[in-house]
Amino acid sequence: MLSIVKSISLIGLEAYAIAIEVDVSNGLPSFDMVGLPDAAVRESKERVKAALRNSGFVFPGKKIIVNLAPADLKKDGTNFDLAIALGLLLATEQIRLPSGLDSHSYFLGELSLDGGISPINGILPLVDGISKLDPAARVFLPAENGAEGALTGKVPVYPLRNIEETAAFLMEEMEILPAPVTEADFQIGPGDFDGAVDMADIRGQQGVKRAMEIAAAGGHNILLIGGPGSGKTMLAKSMPTILPALTRQEALETTRIYSLAGELNGESIIRRRPYRSPHHTATAPSLIGGGSFPRPGEISLASNGVLFLDEIVEFPKHVLQVLRQPLEEKAITIARASAAVRFPADFQLVCACNPCPCGYYGDPDKECHCSPGQIRRYLGRLSGPLLDRIDLHVEVGRVRFHDLHEKNREEPSVQIRQRVEEARSLQARRYRDMAGIYCNAQLDRRFLETFCPLDDKGRQLLERVFDRMHLSARAHDRILKVARTIADLEGAAGIAGHHIAEAVQYRALDKVI
Repeated sequence: MLSIVKSISLIGLEAYAIAIEVDVSNGLPSFDMVGLPDAAVRESKERVKAALRNSGFVFPGKKIIVNLAPADLKKDGTNFDLAIALGLLLATEQIRLPSGLDSHSYFLGELSLDGGISPINGILPLVDGISKLDPAARVFLPAENGAEGALTGKVPVYPLRNIEETAAFLMEEMEILPAPVTEADFQIGPGDFDGAVDMADIRGQQGVKRAMEIAAAGGHNILLIGGPGSGKTMLAKSMPTILPALTRQEALETTRIYSLAGELNGESIIRRRPYRSPHHTATAPSLIGGGSFPRPGEISLASNGVLFLDEIVEFPKHVLQVLRQPLEEKAITIARASAAVRFPADFQLVCACNPCPCGYYGDPDKECHCSPGQIRRYLGRLSGPLLDRIDLHVEVGRVRFHDLHEKNREEPSVQIRQRVEEARSLQARRYRDMAGIYCNAQLDRRFLETFCPLDDKGRQLLERVFDRMHLSARAHDRILKVARTIADLEGAAGIAGHHIAEAVQYRALDKVI
């Protein structure tokens, strides 16, 4: 007898409907699975066999063929276990449904050997994909994934604990209510910044904090240049605490990525902006993602948040070059022979390095032993095209004794975040008719004259700087966009000369390289 149960599969973040076709017929006992299953899918037959027996059902000693259609699409993961088990129960008539199996029902879940339904990765993108493919769908998934699956609010999701409970519900012998979702799930709670570095914890460095505020307000990338112990890492860790709260759409997108990567760590929703800090030994695939079934890398896990590259000059040059395209396009495409997948990579880059190999170039107290050639070669590891994509280059000086023992409390992140959110709101209103643009850093060159008009003083100043520092056209545009953000923080309608002057100060490496 033949039965068909629906499920879903992912390639990247793209969902594809899968029909689990189960045929049970007389013949020598066998269990064959076709339809390009990977090792994890093929192993499901052993899990299904044990789960059915330990749940009080009979595993048929007949010829069993399971087809995962469409047959030309590769299948991976363990999310088909539940659908395969139900297909066997229906094909052997061990469960009889009063009105048959609804064609809008989708089943997801991994089976444990005792018949329990274990949680799986990627539930949110799977459910979101089902809602797009079939708006009238009902989704049945593991109980531990219920809260996450309900986040979309588009289709009802039914949390299930084991096969027996699932069979009883389908035969209308018991009731299971859909998992609820509320708008409060997306709000930042008082404990969501626990463990983060607050700006109030960082002593001194007022000029650098100002640059960090500008970077947060305009969505700009920033490079911190300073000697050992100057506080570069603490400043980077504080960046997420001054960024605006995630919108509902951003929270869902971030959660989808973390769910696919299996990094939710028991959370149902990501409420605060991500912060990723890969080591300088990281490979290019670990940054951009990859694998035979592509999974997101660090730049996608940092999407809608911060990617911090400490000691950026120590990263291999070919690894840094892979950042150039995502920094411009805010997405990364991974091409494989079977398919090409696209992951979001809308991150804010914060990076840090020493000013020279010994770390003390420009230090007023410690002598630098590096030659000018060594310094140029050291900083030259940062290619010009990559530097042009970093809006602010900020020098981080040594923290002084009196700053460490100053009794006056430093300004906390919450106050800085208020100013940042006001500036972002102003930008959102300004670009409300511009698709894909919501902050100054995303401005295209075509719109600079419209949104970044200069007075005569500002134009003359920028012209002198452009000629003397031999800036590229991209660096010129970056200065204009940073100046626009500085003006927004002041609430100014236009860009004045002092806005340009301050923006130019944040191009420290243009004076060296």
